[in-house]
Amino acid sequence: MSDSNTTDFTNLSTFILQGIPGLEAAHVWISIPFCTMYIIAILGNFSILFTVKLELSLHEPMYYFLCMLAITDLGVYTSTLPKMLAIFWFNSREIDFSACLTQMYFIHCFLAMESGILVAMALDRYVAICHPLRHSTILTNPLVAKIGLAVVLRGCIVVLPYLLLARQWPYCRTNVIPQPYCLHIAVVNLACADIRVSSYYGLFVQFWVIGLDVIFIGVSYTQILRAIFSLPTKDARLKTWGTCGSHLFVIFAFYMPGVIIPLMNRFAQNVPLSFHVLIANVYLLMPPMLNPIIYGVRTKQIRDRLLKLFTHKGA
Repeated sequence: MSDSNTTDFTNLSTFILQGIPGLEAAHVWISIPFCTMYIIAILGNFSILFTVKLELSLHEPMYYFLCMLAITDLGVYTSTLPKMLAIFWFNSREIDFSACLTQMYFIHCFLAMESGILVAMALDRYVAICHPLRHSTILTNPLVAKIGLAVVLRGCIVVLPYLLLARQWPYCRTNVIPQPYCLHIAVVNLACADIRVSSYYGLFVQFWVIGLDVIFIGVSYTQILRAIFSLPTKDARLKTWGTCGSHLFVIFAFYMPGVIIPLMNRFAQNVPLSFHVLIANVYLLMPPMLNPIIYGVRTKQIRDRLLKLFTHKGA
């Protein structure tokens, strides 16, 4: 095991996940906030799903998309946290080569799905504000189901080349990944081959898939702002804008790390690797925890239903 950094691997069968490099002695303490985030994310997202299922008035496109977001958030946590906590608590760093690639696939797949769901939610807000009288006829349940299926298929298909390309590269330098889970670029950087195809495809996904999602959301909110500013009274403008507040918070929480982390990697090269990895983990796992809190606090229907549920239980 001690030679894992220098040994040549002709038939690689396992990777070693390093956790938070340089902070191995503090892994148990680091696990406390991550475990807390995991518990909050599970309770929060299941509460959203449970509330929407029970409350008939919430059987609308906006809340269906919110349920899709909750399921996707649970998928992100399920793909990452169990192995992370195993590393932090039991020093269980080995991961099978196929298991690593599977984890890599599902992490990126759920992230791509989440981006697509945010686009769908922006579409819902656009129709609700710009074409309120036609909202129920445009966003019908069958169309919502088709949008959800399209989001899932797009996420699965667009990430599949990550897996196929990573599987074909020879790995003969090291099997140590300086992360607590398998990410695409962290894995392919270990290959002893020309990985430009993987790198270029990763950039394609970032700029042409995620980038187009951001553009579509931006266009939707441009139209929404135009519709809001055309309303006759300030109260009407504030009330209408308030229906978009939760979605905007979620959008910033999801996309801002994609801007901050590359900038940090570019301009903070003297910062220890442990800090880079720790911040990247927080940025990855924070949105799935915050999303149910944001919607639970800011959405009156969900908040009232949850209060009613807990009040009745308390009584």
